[in-house]
Amino acid sequence: MASQREIRRRIGAVRNIKQITRAMQFVAASKLRRAQEATLAARPYAEKLDEVLGDLAAVLGDEEHPLLAERPEGGPRLFVVFSTDSGLAGPLNTNTVRAVARAITEYKGDLKVVSVGKKGRDALRRSRVPMAAHFDAMGDRPTFGDILPLARLITDDFVGGVYDRIDLVYPQFVSTLVQRATIEQLLPIQPAGDTAGIPGNQFIFEPNPAAFLRALLPRYVATRIFQALLETKASEQSSRMVAMKNATENAEDLIEDYTLAYNKVRQANITREMIEIASGAQAR
Repeated sequence: MASQREIRRRIGAVRNIKQITRAMQFVAASKLRRAQEATLAARPYAEKLDEVLGDLAAVLGDEEHPLLAERPEGGPRLFVVFSTDSGLAGPLNTNTVRAVARAITEYKGDLKVVSVGKKGRDALRRSRVPMAAHFDAMGDRPTFGDILPLARLITDDFVGGVYDRIDLVYPQFVSTLVQRATIEQLLPIQPAGDTAGIPGNQFIFEPNPAAFLRALLPRYVATRIFQALLETKASEQSSRMVAMKNATENAEDLIEDYTLAYNKVRQANITREMIEIASGAQAR
């Protein structure tokens, strides 16, 4: 059994860890509010843009813009994987990497990965997945301009025929307790499934469809990427807050167990010393 001094040292170490995890929990909670507000504020805009582009893709073809071109199945594919730069975020990165690993295993054609965030990059490199590029996670408060180099790279590669399909893989923020690993097709833009309410040729483009799409589609790609990044940030802070809360509670339970063990050892030492004193008195 451990000595009193060793148990005291363990209790002090766990108390220090508890202070760190509690501080990280409060920091994550404060960052979560900003990240959640940014994500929920941008989500309606991204959803409406998806709806509008889906309607346009249903009535326009690849002759209007190459980002609308349907490519054959089984061609080169690119996964853009979003993860965090730092750890201590619970199972968030593990679930995201597991989702993309499952998709990579099921796909039989050529593929590459662009990673956003160090944790996803490190995990995919260990699995020997071919990497096309890497971007850092862009801080706790990313801006729209931060993702423009990534959006430009993806758009140029798709237009140039390097890839036939590009997917986004990111943790979607559902609630504080739920973050769902999601794989969504980014390019080519998918036509709307329900075309009953689409006016077809009644769309009026100024000056013409090609010029309109040339201005809108790059912004659409950047908006989708930015929304995935915001979802990742909100998911990171919520997952970290929950993980640190659990760690703090586990530290409190461990302190209670160590305190109980310390009291038992202390009582056993007192009892032994009393027996030794009594035995010495009787010997005299």
